Amino acid sequence: MNKFFLALFACLMIFSFVYAEDTAVIENILNRKSVRQYTTQDVEKEKIDAIIKSGMSAPSAVNLQPWEIVLITDKKVLSEISKKHPYASFTKNASIAIVVCGNSEISPDYWIQDCSAVTENILLATESLGLGAVWCGVYPSPDRVSTIQQILKLPKNIIPLNVIPIGYPKGENLPKQKYNPSKIHINSWTLNK
Repeated sequence: MNKFFLALFACLMIFSFVYAEDTAVIENILNRKSVRQYTTQDVEKEKIDAIIKSGMSAPSAVNLQPWEIVLITDKKVLSEISKKHPYASFTKNASIAIVVCGNSEISPDYWIQDCSAVTENILLATESLGLGAVWCGVYPSPDRVSTIQQILKLPKNIIPLNVIPIGYPKGENLPKQKYNPSKIHINSWTLNK
């Protein structure tokens, strides 16, 4: 009888390990949150490299990969973005920022979707590394696009999609529950579910 319970316990432990392994990605996605307050701790180079590599692992239409990444580590540049982007005043307190840009000459029709996939990968990688980040929109606002292009000295065909400040979170940040079954339509558009 003891062997039975020991075997059952072992099976349950293996199942819980396998289940935990299988859901790690889903848990990371569900735990992602927008973080706007950061400690003064610098983000390590290894983590920055992992974040950018993860971003660039995104899919793209016809595999054109029209993205360009601008890594900002200079506090003066972070401060300038804080002053000139109306919704990114906290960028000055971030350890780094990543600006995801699209090359409109390589992919004039799909750079937005491709760079959005890069951005989501960056946000998820940041979460998985215990860091905090937030997507600060730039495109399609002509004023914001022009401002960020000027600050970063970008050519006209390199269009900034967003600014992503990244750092170690200050305080507790909780994910928002965004699942809404009323937004799911099966097989066709339905109003009454």
